[in-house]
Amino acid sequence: MVRRASGGAGARGAAGASGVSRVKGARRPEVRLPPLAPFGGGELEPDGDYDGLEFREVDFVGQDGGGARFMDCALTGCAMDETRLYHARFLDSVLTGLRGVGADLAEATFRDTEVIDARLGGVQLHGAVLERVLIRGGKIDYLNLRTARLKDVVFEGCVLVEPDFGGAQLERVEFVDCALKGADLTAATLKDVDLRGAAPLEITRGLDRLAGAVISTGQLLDLAPVLAGQMGIRVE
Repeated sequence: MVRRASGGAGARGAAGASGVSRVKGARRPEVRLPPLAPFGGGELEPDGDYDGLEFREVDFVGQDGGGARFMDCALTGCAMDETRLYHARFLDSVLTGLRGVGADLAEATFRDTEVIDARLGGVQLHGAVLERVLIRGGKIDYLNLRTARLKDVVFEGCVLVEPDFGGAQLERVEFVDCALKGADLTAATLKDVDLRGAAPLEITRGLDRLAGAVISTGQLLDLAPVLAGQMGIRVE
C-alpha cells in the first residue's frame, strides 16, 4: 500500500523571513507495492477490477478497459496505442515505460501513482483527476488535459510537447528539470504552480492565466515578446 509524504521534497514555507507569501510545494506520492501476481493474460475488460497485479510488456493496443480499476498494480513496457481507458482509476500504482499513440484516458483518475519514462502521443486526459502523481522522464506529445484537475502533481525530467491545459485547474503543481513546449493555458486556473524548473518554458496561449504561478526572472524575459504581443505593445 502507499504511504503518503507529509510534504513534497520541494515544499516551501508559507512565508519567508520578509513575510512574502511563497509557492507551496507539491506532495509527492510514495508508492510501496505489495508482492504482485503476474497478469494472467487476455484482454482488458470494461469495468474490470485489477488488484495487486503486474502487467509486463502486455499489448493493450485497441482494447477497451473503460471504467476499469487498477489498485496496487505495476504496468511495465505496455503498448497503449488507441487503448480505451476512459473513466479508469489508477490507485497506488506504478506505470513504467508505457508507449503508444491515441490512448483514451478521458475522465480517468490517477491517485498516489507514478508514471515513469512514458513515450506517448495524443493522450486524451480531458476531464481527468490527478492527485499526488509523479510524472518522471520520458516524452509526451499533444497531451490533452483540458478541464482536468491536477493537485499535488510533479512533472520531473520529462518533455511535454504542446500540452493543452485549457480550462484545467492546477494546484500545487511543479515542473522540475523538464521541457514545456507550446503549452496552452487558455482559461486555466493556477494556484501554487512552480514553473521555474521548466526549460524551455514556452506558452503559446493563456499567458493571462499565469496568476497563481511563479516563474524566474530569466523566464519572464523569455516570455516578454509574447506578453508584449498579446498586450498590443510594439517593441522597437
